[in-house]
Amino acid sequence: MTTVPSGNAVPAATHTDQGVGPLLRAWREQRRVSQLELALRADSSARHISFIETGRSRPSEEMVLRLAEHLEVPVRERNALLLAAGYAPRYPETPLDDPALDAVRAGMEQLIQGYEPYPALVVDGMYNVHAANRGILMLLDGIPEHLLAPPLNAMRLTLHPEGLAPRIRNLREWRGHLLAQMDRQIALHRSAPLRRLYEEVAAYPVPQESPGAEPGEPVPYFALPLQIEHEGRVLSFVSSISTFNTPMDVTVAELAIETFLPADPATVKYLQSLLP
Repeated sequence: MTTVPSGNAVPAATHTDQGVGPLLRAWREQRRVSQLELALRADSSARHISFIETGRSRPSEEMVLRLAEHLEVPVRERNALLLAAGYAPRYPETPLDDPALDAVRAGMEQLIQGYEPYPALVVDGMYNVHAANRGILMLLDGIPEHLLAPPLNAMRLTLHPEGLAPRIRNLREWRGHLLAQMDRQIALHRSAPLRRLYEEVAAYPVPQESPGAEPGEPVPYFALPLQIEHEGRVLSFVSSISTFNTPMDVTVAELAIETFLPADPATVKYLQSLLP
């Protein structure tokens, strides 16, 4: 695995001066859950939920965490809810290079290294790249230095007109997939920095479409593929994203491992010959 220098994930914007009630109401409405439904899930009453949301009742620390869990509030924002309610944050944010996360780093290293020759990388909640294997570095060959300077960002690398974008044969479809993915993340995390990144990459001009791939038998892809040129060949991948279950640390909660599975036999054969 090649470790890539990068900045830490940028915290989501929080508004603790609002009080915990309006914040919980906003999360409930975003999740499209009624007060009654939330009360049933949290073993409470709609009246109590209403009192919390309007500030007539101060929830206990346990209640804040219970409501956050049933509303699927991300770990970073659970800390914000606790602060807004007057409690200390529950979840630490440990730097990824801290010895306490040695096991996490080792596990991710083993996973993406074992995935070679196929590409795999580790990103945080802002899509900053923390680690990448040789399959990824192969695809980045020839990218301008200014795009490879830390913090290396997967979305900028992919969509920038001087990055991978001109090499992607189905750029409009893949670009639409990535922007929709970011939009879902913004809805989940309500992060102002992530919104700014989205606006930046969405505004990149779309390069002229590359000429079509060489004619041949159509491949029945089972998911939208990334079709990218490399040294005169068109490689096809479908991506998969893995995250940690029930994380208890903000840093770990925002890490994701993205792996790229070859989508056709030609890609498999080429990668196995290139990175034995």
